[in-house]
Amino acid sequence: MSFIDRLRRLLPAALGGQRPPVVAVLRLEGVIGGLGGLRQGLTISSTAELIERAFRVKPLSAVALVINSPGGAAAQSALIYQRIRALAEEKNIPVFAFCEDVAASGGYMLAIAADRIYAHPMSIVGSIGVVSGGFGFEKAIEKLGIERRLYTAGENKRRLDPFLPEKAEDIERLKELQADVHTGFKDMVTGRRGGKLTAGADVLFNGDVWIGQRAVDLGLIDGVGEIRTTLKAEYGPKVRLVPIAHRGRRLFPFGPRIGAESAPGLGEGLAGGLIATVEARGLWSRFGL
Repeated sequence: MSFIDRLRRLLPAALGGQRPPVVAVLRLEGVIGGLGGLRQGLTISSTAELIERAFRVKPLSAVALVINSPGGAAAQSALIYQRIRALAEEKNIPVFAFCEDVAASGGYMLAIAADRIYAHPMSIVGSIGVVSGGFGFEKAIEKLGIERRLYTAGENKRRLDPFLPEKAEDIERLKELQADVHTGFKDMVTGRRGGKLTAGADVLFNGDVWIGQRAVDLGLIDGVGEIRTTLKAEYGPKVRLVPIAHRGRRLFPFGPRIGAESAPGLGEGLAGGLIATVEARGLWSRFGL
C-alpha cells in the first residue's frame, strides 16, 4: 500500500480520505401482484422507482435485496427480476439477496436476480412451481336467489368464472398455461443458478420448499447468513447500509376492487377485494406464516 493510500485511510472522507463502502438496501416484502382496491402488493409499478433509486446511490458498492414474500403473480415477479438484472448489468453493480421468513415461488424468482443469495437458518426457500386457486360461488348465489348475468364476446371469456360450475376443458386449459409458466420459471432458475444446483429437476422443480442449510446443499442459495454480518464480512466493518424507501407514500389497507376489464357493481367489487385479501392470506398461510 502506498503512502497516499495509507494517508487516505486515516483522513475523514471530507478531507479526501477513503470513503466507507456503501450498499443500498431494498426491501421486497409481501404478496406479488395487485391485491385489488387500494391494497398494494409488489408490482413493477410499485417497485420501479425504488429499484432505480437503489442503483443511483453514490458511491455504490452493491445493492442488497431483503426478500420476504410467498410469491404471487408470475409476470410481475419476472418484470421486477428483469428490472433489477438490467440495472445491475448496465451499472456493473453486484446484487445480494437476503431471505427472511420466506422467499418462495415468485419470492424466490426475485432472489435469483441477485448474484449471491443468503438466508436465515430457518428461512423457507424454493417452491419452484405454479399454483392457481379460487373459489366457487355458484351454489351460494343459487341459495341466495341471485341470478348471474354475464355477457361476453368470445366463447372462452367466461372460463373458470367463480360464479359458474367448473368445466373439465377449462381446467385442462389452465394446466397447459401453468405448464408454460413453470417452464419459463425453471429456465430462469437454471440460467442463473445452473452450475450451482446439485439435484435434478424432479427434486428442485416439483414445488417443494426447503429450510436454510438444505437450500444451500441443493444450490438454491449460496449461504446461511443475515445482511449485516454478511456484508461486513464482504466489505469490512465500516460498510454503510443505505435503506431505500418510498417517499411519503401512504398505503390504505382496504377498498373495493374495480376491474379494468369489466364494470362490476359495488357489491361485486367488494367481493373481489375480499377474495383478493383471502387469497393473499392463503399464500402466507401455506408456509405457516
